[in-house]
Amino acid sequence: MIGYVTLGTNDLARAAAFYDAIAKEFGVGRMMEFETFIAWGKPGGAPGIAATQPFDGEAASVGNGTMVALEVDEPAKVHTVYDVAIAHGGSDEGAPGPRGDDGFYAGYFRDPDGNKLNVFCMKAAE
Repeated sequence: MIGYVTLGTNDLARAAAFYDAIAKEFGVGRMMEFETFIAWGKPGGAPGIAATQPFDGEAASVGNGTMVALEVDEPAKVHTVYDVAIAHGGSDEGAPGPRGDDGFYAGYFRDPDGNKLNVFCMKAAE
């Protein structure tokens, strides 16, 4: 049902560098690009993610309680994507590791604008 998720940015060039690095880890690149908006993903593929300067011209702000979850297939990839996010200006919100006892394995981070994301898989670490 979800086609893509849009997150606001106050610095599109900075957001582009951050999400270009993350998208690469998912094997995708930019699928749409305009002066104030970039979307990453694969047309007809899994849901994508976009960074945009707000249409109303006001400053972008972070939604309290809002988070985008990015699914990968194994714990090692959770670590890779998390590390890439941190290396490209992201900030830690919870290092990769198991959460609970149901095989949910996740790492949490914020993009350079403060938007919260996580990368997760549903397999226990070896």
